[in-house]
Amino acid sequence: MAVLTNLDLLRRVSIFSELTDHQMGQLADAVTKRRVKRGELIVEQGKKSNALFIILSGKARVVMTDRRGKEVILDVIGSGDYVGEISLIDGNSHSANVQADTQCDLLVLGREEFNRCLMSNHAMAHSVIQGLVHRLRNADAKISSLALMDVYGRVAQSLMASAEVVGEHELLIRQKITRQDIAKKVGASREMVSRVMRDFEDQGFICTNQDGSISLTERRAVAR
Repeated sequence: MAVLTNLDLLRRVSIFSELTDHQMGQLADAVTKRRVKRGELIVEQGKKSNALFIILSGKARVVMTDRRGKEVILDVIGSGDYVGEISLIDGNSHSANVQADTQCDLLVLGREEFNRCLMSNHAMAHSVIQGLVHRLRNADAKISSLALMDVYGRVAQSLMASAEVVGEHELLIRQKITRQDIAKKVGASREMVSRVMRDFEDQGFICTNQDGSISLTERRAVAR
């Protein structure tokens, strides 16, 4: 099996897709590979890393923690996603932890090379802006759900967002998801989430399968 070079890996990353061959070659010489274990922090809230981290494989969660240690899961990211660009752009520390959910293989690009590419390539700058806008819209949606929805609505919305369509009337969450993780996503206690999930199961909205996956059988679960 052929070993992929840095250049091969970079060509798979959307924000670099419009770079010229010369720019891509320079970038390939500047990036380094890094592997992180499950549970290890990729970036740490309140600190600076001065680098862009591009996920090649694996999954990670974006988690914000308050002074009391309470956590809120803001997002789950995977292959092709990247983190650290906001800190590189504004020079401030990271606003959240990014923690590996599984073993992750990363490409790491330093601040100087990131800024050089951003300034010299309008397409890359536009791609980064699009990514920032996407995150802003997600943040707006989360704020809206916390302010306007009850816990039933927030849990249903979180389940829907994690599911994929597998049939005409069925959605499936393939990965095992714990009640505690859902609670951290929706800003509720684990006990409350467990009660909501039991109610959804009793009403036939969801079904937990033997392999840990969850089937969502009725979209009107979100309408409560």
